[in-house]
Amino acid sequence: MRALLVTAGSRGDVAPFLALARHGVARGDEVHLAVTREARDDAARTGAVVHGLDGDFAALIATQGTSPWTALRTYRTTMAPMLAAIERSAVAAALAAAPDVLLTHPKILTAGAIAARRGRPWVRAEIVPTLTPTRDFPAAGLPVPDVPALNPLTFRALAAGARLGERAARRRVERDIGPLPPGAAPTRTVVPVSPVLLPRPDDWPATTVVTGRWVDPPDGTAGPPDPELDDFLAAGDVHYAGFGSMARGDPRARARTIVGVLRARGARVLLVTGWGGLEVPDDLAGPDVLVRRSVDHASVLPRCAAALHHAGAGTAHAVVAAGVPSVPVPMFADQPFWARRLHTAGLAAPPVPAGRLTGARLDRALDALPPRTDLAGPAARMAAEDGVGAAWAVLEETAGLRRP
Repeated sequence: MRALLVTAGSRGDVAPFLALARHGVARGDEVHLAVTREARDDAARTGAVVHGLDGDFAALIATQGTSPWTALRTYRTTMAPMLAAIERSAVAAALAAAPDVLLTHPKILTAGAIAARRGRPWVRAEIVPTLTPTRDFPAAGLPVPDVPALNPLTFRALAAGARLGERAARRRVERDIGPLPPGAAPTRTVVPVSPVLLPRPDDWPATTVVTGRWVDPPDGTAGPPDPELDDFLAAGDVHYAGFGSMARGDPRARARTIVGVLRARGARVLLVTGWGGLEVPDDLAGPDVLVRRSVDHASVLPRCAAALHHAGAGTAHAVVAAGVPSVPVPMFADQPFWARRLHTAGLAAPPVPAGRLTGARLDRALDALPPRTDLAGPAARMAAEDGVGAAWAVLEETAGLRRP
């Protein structure tokens, strides 16, 4: 099977596609992977044929952060040109790869037109639950109450916005490459989410498949050796703090609050700065604080006493898989959704919204952490999932090449 996987965004948008690509390559299939500039090196390490998308989300966040208001102000000058370039290069990747089946991130708004132009089936990845209506919960990312009778309307509202975005994307692309055919509907939808966090709603259609999260199977390696980190973790009582790509607000003040509270409690802190969510002032330095730009969640989190995080989909799954209790500090988009899922499932403390993060609130949340024993069962169930295997089976079936 020749498959083309297309994704764009932050690490949480890209990492699942990297894991899926590695799985397909290991199966012996011909995998093509299209990613934006900052992810190309990681994509090359999967063994897939890499196609570059003309955009760089890391550079964008470095210059303007993740504030939606800033994105709106700079939409015409910055966002729209980059999105147009991504859509054009996604079409080019599909023409070059000539895949049997196409899998795309929801950010690729011309996916339906690409599939129609190639005459091949299209599978959509619902990274967060915003596309398939249900009565069980409102669409992730919308600050609305959970009212079963009204929940499907929240998905329809997002779908209407997506249609407007798709038409705008089509116009941008057609100015450069000519007319595109009417967009095809996706043949299947795959949801790379663990049923531990999101049991499959009974009212979802059979064409929507909850696969489990897309991660690499454990292989006993965790990247280059880091003796200093190993020694820090081995000393015990380490609290992880990381906010991924969330470069917004005051990252120094956030770090100061976190270190201040944990230091007063006698805990040690592993601060993971990511794309700018945390920044450590010099006066916070000490033997009880270790700073890294990134770490391997699978090998580090199980050795931590607790975690403080932004509750992005990837990190929310990672803390549960590690069996570590956590304090979600959501900022925007789908993060409040995952923070609530963690807390209501008894896997995390009550969320502390980032805009309301104070020392007193964080202290109370740490007092409300669930016992680690409560996470053992959910962690074991998540570890037993084969999300990449289930997703690849959907691609094979959709392409008409399902192997026994």
